[in-house]
Amino acid sequence: MAREIFETKRKALKINLDPAIYGTFAEIGAGQEVARNFFEAGAASGTIAKTISAYDMAFSDAIYGAEESGRYVSRTRLRKMLEHEFSLLTERLNTDKYKDKKFFAFADTVTTLNFTKTNDPHGWLGIRFQSEVGGPTNDIIMHVRLLDSDNRLQAKVLGILGVNLVFAAYYYAHDPQTMIESLVDNLSVGAVEIDLIKLTGPVFENVNERLVNLYLIAKGFSKAALFKPDGKAAQIKDFLYKKNIVVLRTKYRQKSLPNFDLFNLAVEQFKRDAGATPENTVVLIEVLMGNVLDEESDLTIDDLKYFADRAEELCATGNNILVSNFRRNNHLAEFFKNFKPGNVGIATNVSNLRNIFNSDNYNKDNYTHELLSYISGMFSTNVKLYAYPYLNKKENKIVTAKNLKVSEEAKPLYDFLIQNKYIVDIENYDERYVKTV
Repeated sequence: MAREIFETKRKALKINLDPAIYGTFAEIGAGQEVARNFFEAGAASGTIAKTISAYDMAFSDAIYGAEESGRYVSRTRLRKMLEHEFSLLTERLNTDKYKDKKFFAFADTVTTLNFTKTNDPHGWLGIRFQSEVGGPTNDIIMHVRLLDSDNRLQAKVLGILGVNLVFAAYYYAHDPQTMIESLVDNLSVGAVEIDLIKLTGPVFENVNERLVNLYLIAKGFSKAALFKPDGKAAQIKDFLYKKNIVVLRTKYRQKSLPNFDLFNLAVEQFKRDAGATPENTVVLIEVLMGNVLDEESDLTIDDLKYFADRAEELCATGNNILVSNFRRNNHLAEFFKNFKPGNVGIATNVSNLRNIFNSDNYNKDNYTHELLSYISGMFSTNVKLYAYPYLNKKENKIVTAKNLKVSEEAKPLYDFLIQNKYIVDIENYDERYVKTV
């Protein structure tokens, strides 16, 4: 049965009319867009204990403490806001009048589009809430990117997101799938991207964090999810910003573990080429979800569990894992460009190059245009492809980037990329590790 999607005003009013729900709204950076929705819905006195907008940095620091990083739009700032406001709420309202309340503290710290449109509009939203009167607290924290080209539209989106988050906490917390779907209720497609969700507290004790973040990709709310070796989800921008990045692409339902013997060679070669150090380099193994999204309109829960298990299996190898919907290398390279990387190395099998530079795989009339589009997106920001050799069993021959046969139409461009080291062969490999394709 399809879920009824309540309008934003109706959600806010439903919360306002619930005598058990009571809390604080603290908002930094884009006005009090969330609180405004609750005030405009009516009966807000039944829900709102306090609203605050610590817009000035000095006031914000005086309330929540200074940020060592100097960044106010950050998860650490959001956590400080939630901790401070919830603690203050329960301390000041510890009387019989409030003994039947389920308290919450909502917070957001956001930057919308600036006047010159040169920044990256994004923010952190979170709620700390009690699911039962006098009970322990639970947290929902998420990172969003605001995609509209007008800051007034972004502010409106933020207000709707906040209402959706508070409503989800109190009415959908026991159904994580519905909870996530509801976060974009009443929002236009392409208005927002949600690229990280963190859930903590007793109400979420049986929720798989990897599964939750993978569901964001499956629903089109995000393009990728990143997991650290401990299996915990990480915010991609914070993790990759201005770093050197080297990534190995792997496929859905790939039965074996990646060829680490060749990948380790690629990583060392990348570090030499880029002058990179372990401190400023992030090594990733990517698990591609995109081909399955092409084949099916909706991933099943079993598909998502597979991806979660696969991510956990690869995390156990001590690597950072990226699960994505980037079907082509150039889409991945363009995604990394958002994080202003130093250098990017993408390790892939030479057989993938065979597909790209083979005109038989394309509409002949559009091939050159598609190939040029691929190349311009792929190699625009210090990107190199590190090519794994493969064994052509029929000819009993190891195929490398340099001896790969490509279509005549593509050969001049392919030769240019080889000669100028945009595409490089992995060096000093052991033929025992070369697999048949």
